[in-house]
Amino acid sequence: MKLRLALSSFAFGLFCAVPDSAWAQRASLYQAQTSAQPLVLENHSWLYVQMPPVRELQINDLITIIVKQSSQSESEGKLARITQSNIDMRLHDWFRLDGFGIKLDPLSGGDPRGRGQLDGQLRTTADLETTANIRFTITATVVDIRPNGNVVLEAHSMIQDNNEVWEASLTGIVRREDVLPNNTIFSEKIAELSIHKRETGHVRDAYRRGWALKFYDAIKPF
Repeated sequence: MKLRLALSSFAFGLFCAVPDSAWAQRASLYQAQTSAQPLVLENHSWLYVQMPPVRELQINDLITIIVKQSSQSESEGKLARITQSNIDMRLHDWFRLDGFGIKLDPLSGGDPRGRGQLDGQLRTTADLETTANIRFTITATVVDIRPNGNVVLEAHSMIQDNNEVWEASLTGIVRREDVLPNNTIFSEKIAELSIHKRETGHVRDAYRRGWALKFYDAIKPF
């Protein structure tokens, strides 16, 4: 019982020793406060961690870009066409050459006549579903800084392993505040993003189309 009274007295004394300004609280957000501290997170939270300042970028600085681009498309099409043509031709008059002139040549066997009928039917059904994912990391150079602070990036890389060559290039514009403190940025934050990847070598030759197949796919004769 004595221990409990001692602790209560100690807590009361600690409460009285705290300055009034530390316990001031706004009764209303619309009332002017003179003695109370502003309700700012950094002044009232023990877990608050101040964000690092935005890094100042300069031309020729290096920024690592994490490229994670994915796309998915799905399309479906149907085509049905039926054509029917009837042909009935008859030749009534003909001509023949007479010296330097042309004269009518009566048809002794009667008027030649031809008849025909053409029926055509075409039915096409197409269903296409594609999914593409591009994931790689590349370091870009700051090539320009716009008047509003936006940064223009450009990156190029080439890897060659014997006859296999992988080339990648990237360009785009980012906001200065989108660059993370570890000097990286995600590709989804880049405006006017342009990515080019090219592969040459035996692996690419195994599945690339030849010029004859490209021509056939372009004209689609059947």
